[in-house]
Amino acid sequence: MSGFAKEPASATEIGTRVLPSSDRWSPALVVPAPVCRFENFLGAERADALLEYAIGRQGDFTAGTVQDPLTGEESHKGRDSLVLPVTSGVFSRHLADCLPLVQESLGHRAALDRSLTVLTAHGDGGHYGMHTDASRVPDVSTAVSAVYYLHRRPRGFGGGQLRLHDTVVDGHRARPAQTYRTIEPEHDTIVFFPAAAFHEVVPSSCPSRRFADHRFTLTTWLSGRESAPDPPGAGARIWRWLAGAAEGTRPLHGVAADHENGRSAPLPSAGPATLRVAGDPASG
Repeated sequence: MSGFAKEPASATEIGTRVLPSSDRWSPALVVPAPVCRFENFLGAERADALLEYAIGRQGDFTAGTVQDPLTGEESHKGRDSLVLPVTSGVFSRHLADCLPLVQESLGHRAALDRSLTVLTAHGDGGHYGMHTDASRVPDVSTAVSAVYYLHRRPRGFGGGQLRLHDTVVDGHRARPAQTYRTIEPEHDTIVFFPAAAFHEVVPSSCPSRRFADHRFTLTTWLSGRESAPDPPGAGARIWRWLAGAAEGTRPLHGVAADHENGRSAPLPSAGPATLRVAGDPASG
């Protein structure tokens, strides 16, 4: 038995005068971007065929660029990756088929009827610094980004994860947070998230330096011609907060044409069920 005396505790109130004014409650809300992910998106046969297509087009890839939101000038600042604009009827139809479930999961209501897609390849040291996709879509407040992953098995690269950053809402201001979720680039998986969300691709390593061992993606931006009225609820507020944080990354001159020569196509796109390079006369 303890030798300490037992005395009942009494409640004590801590007044605000005890605390310095700087320690008083000043909340900043941290909002995670909504995200959903599908496994086995195209199926083994189609995914492997698409991967071999990407590897076979090695000579057609060019260095990816970023667009300055103020001047519209293109550079390679903060980015090391290869890109190839493409269109695909099969891939677009898969996107269209799952879009209702995606929008329900993301709390999204706007009509989406256009898509813009590029193949990307990240090799040794490949990366893409924190950014939004405001330069790829007419209205970043309603657009959705989709990233579909492809790679050889066993995987010939390391790293290359997607970091999807949270958003800090402080009063009427929104900004990207330092906290994030990490998404692994698994073969034949696809991830959807708001185009306004800040995200980045961490550096990858590719010891063999072979193009076939790169980290490949089909990155698509889904957008609509008109914005939908905001429905009530937390989901709509999250999209508004994300758009507010992304406002500074939206090109001041608007998005007249894609800076990497990607071509916007109807969703789902018509045509043969084969992947086609944008700009190729054979693509129609």
